[in-house]
Amino acid sequence: MPVLLRVTGISKQFGSLVALQDVNLDIFPGEVVGLAGNSGAGKTVLTRVIAGLETPDHGRMYFDGQTVQYPFQAQQLGIGIVHEEPELADQFDVTSNIFLGHELNRRLLGKWVRLPDQRKMDLEARRLLNMLDADLPSLYEKVGNLTSERRQLVAIAQAMAHPARLRLVDDPSLLLSHPYQEKLLELIASWQQEGTAVLFSSTNLDHLFAVADRIVVLRQGRITADLRSDETNREEVVAALIGTTGRQQRTPVIWALDSYYRARRQAETLRHNQRLLEQDLQARDLINRQLVDQLADQVKALDSANLALQDAQRRLLTEREQERKRLARELHDQMIQDLLSLNYQLEDFETSAQTSPALAENFADVRANIRDLVEDLRRICSDLRPPTIDSLGLGAALQSYVHDWSRRTGIQAYLDLDAEFGRLPEAIELSIFRIIQEGLNNTWRHANATSINISLKHSSPRMLLVILADDGNGLREDFDLASLSPSGHYGLLGISERVALMGGRLSLQNQTKGGLRMRAEIPHPRVIRDDMDYIV
Repeated sequence: MPVLLRVTGISKQFGSLVALQDVNLDIFPGEVVGLAGNSGAGKTVLTRVIAGLETPDHGRMYFDGQTVQYPFQAQQLGIGIVHEEPELADQFDVTSNIFLGHELNRRLLGKWVRLPDQRKMDLEARRLLNMLDADLPSLYEKVGNLTSERRQLVAIAQAMAHPARLRLVDDPSLLLSHPYQEKLLELIASWQQEGTAVLFSSTNLDHLFAVADRIVVLRQGRITADLRSDETNREEVVAALIGTTGRQQRTPVIWALDSYYRARRQAETLRHNQRLLEQDLQARDLINRQLVDQLADQVKALDSANLALQDAQRRLLTEREQERKRLARELHDQMIQDLLSLNYQLEDFETSAQTSPALAENFADVRANIRDLVEDLRRICSDLRPPTIDSLGLGAALQSYVHDWSRRTGIQAYLDLDAEFGRLPEAIELSIFRIIQEGLNNTWRHANATSINISLKHSSPRMLLVILADDGNGLREDFDLASLSPSGHYGLLGISERVALMGGRLSLQNQTKGGLRMRAEIPHPRVIRDDMDYIV
């Protein structure tokens, strides 16, 4: 496949500040390339150079095989851009901004005339904004009166209004709330399906892993890594971001049991403050530079401490699963076989003792007890290591376990699996099985429930949604996850640990009709379908 965009040896300097150093990058048609980097790494400068808004000091750029001469008009080449901060004409209304400089003209007597068709532009503007679920007071409102989020939505609609072969998305999600961030990711995915290439710059690694085919890492103006998103992980990306090779020094997403999300928001706030300070460095003195450095050191120290905790917990869970597997095999291969052999011997003795009815009855009781013991051991082995998960996968293991659990507890359980549920890596399948297993046991012991619904669905090719909803007591109003450990209750805490270690999100919420709804979003590599020999 021919390269759509190629930049070679691009360098850019502002006074004594080196923004880009010898950057080389290829982007192919229909490819989504994620651009990761800390604040000040050069992401915005590279985006503006590709868009023709900045002229590089050195290097060349090629688009569709042709050399690009600076200055140039990006839209004429087929390059569209969504800026980090919306660049709009505040004195004009919403529709005028969306079509500014590219108004839709009228058609008179079979010919196009340079007379804007306001009705046509209003209809198209409304259609574009509806695609974004944008709630605007009026198309005739001046954009200077809109909130920052609504201004950003207008800027995205402005980019959507013009066709492009390459779209540059320079982290506009900073001004968007979570629902609109998800809309932006859906929009990028739709562009890719249409064959449009996208260079997506973001500080949110979850967003990059959700839509990008490759992740390119910029650090101090240099590309330090170019990684396939299906073949890498967050730790490897962040190691490239901060320039370390030792595992103990890598910066993970902040994690710490039940306070994981709070700690992550605090760290993101620190990084946001760092970015704001860096943007204003040229106008500030040496004291502000020292403050930025101290702030960066504090963020790295906090991340390193959380990395140590995360690595230790991951090793503990891995070793515990290995020990469970070994113990289950020993119980199944030795103790159960020995008990069955003993049962056969008792059967022979029982046959020989038919002349004594009392003795025969005792033999029958002993054999019944041995059979019960064998069944209990088999159930224990299944809890330690589900026998079907290695050969048949997570779906079959859950169907077997949920059916047996419902029979033992008397609680009606309904399992809803994705119709195209494929195989996942062993560690992820085991973790999801343990999450559901612990959730079911928690319901049995504490919820006083009569039924529970379990759902496993793919919300995207790389995101699995796990939901457990029962009709029991729900959580107390003063429920605090941190209080479970001192009181010896580790079920929900263990679920929280596993979800966090996989880079997912967990929410616990009482339902309006009673009962608890546990929702876990778990990222994973693209699913390998059982009926296909390729990754979808």
